[in-house]
Amino acid sequence: MLKKQIPAFDCFGKPSEREPMIVNSLTTVSNVLNVTAQQRKSVRLTICPQVTQHKIWTGALEKILNELKTEIGLLNCQFPSEGTKMGQQIVSSCLKFLDESAGSCDPDSASWIRLSPAKVVDSPRKWEDVFEMFNDLINCFKSEKDRLYHLKKIEVMKGGVSQIRDVLVDNSIGYKDARHQESLIQKKLTKTLGHSSQCLFTLLLYYLYGQYTGRILTSNEEKTVWSGVKQLERALGLFKFVWETAGMKGILELQGHLWCVGHEERSIMYRGNAFFLHGISFGPKSTSSKPL
Repeated sequence: MLKKQIPAFDCFGKPSEREPMIVNSLTTVSNVLNVTAQQRKSVRLTICPQVTQHKIWTGALEKILNELKTEIGLLNCQFPSEGTKMGQQIVSSCLKFLDESAGSCDPDSASWIRLSPAKVVDSPRKWEDVFEMFNDLINCFKSEKDRLYHLKKIEVMKGGVSQIRDVLVDNSIGYKDARHQESLIQKKLTKTLGHSSQCLFTLLLYYLYGQYTGRILTSNEEKTVWSGVKQLERALGLFKFVWETAGMKGILELQGHLWCVGHEERSIMYRGNAFFLHGISFGPKSTSSKPL
């Protein structure tokens, strides 16, 4: 078995390997893989035009807002207040903006055959409106930040929105002009989102998987374990994606490690990668001040 060839005790032998690490940017991934500065530039230039496409950009924002809407709804049930009600209204306004933005660029809508009207009744909106709504949303839940996971995602995406504040969203214009607006958003984001941008990283996760990785195992049931393995497999896939995009030499061997209370140690092969399940037991309190 693979577990016998690479014992679990050999993993994380160095203190530096046991330090907590949050994978939230391409820089973090590149540091682990020892990607050079020149290769990082190549990775960013390759990835940016793909993940800043209008449907990816708006799709990621819409998913985050809908997830946040669910979180706020649960919070409102537990702790109803004017703040939660205001937050729900802001989220709904943001989603309405995105819906209008998607409608203006939809080739299946009737707008592509429509000429620009001689007189516009409603003034075109700007992405600055979303930027201001994001600020209001963050201020609205300052004291509830720890309870709202997707509010942190809003803070991340606000960095991208700030780069396109002056871009118009006008669904009364023809298809050709609408595509120009879409292209302008992509160009601005591609130019301004750096390798260390958490916004760029979030867009990449959505581009690759349509969702975001992350899993804490709270049960040792087989279904929960496999769910954790699949989530971790996506995270490992991200490292493989960057490795291949950077044109790195050699073979990248990926391993996944999961910890679960009371679970016996074993190994699993899934899609060509080895996953090690480690058990956690609560024994007598250690007298040592050093981490195990």
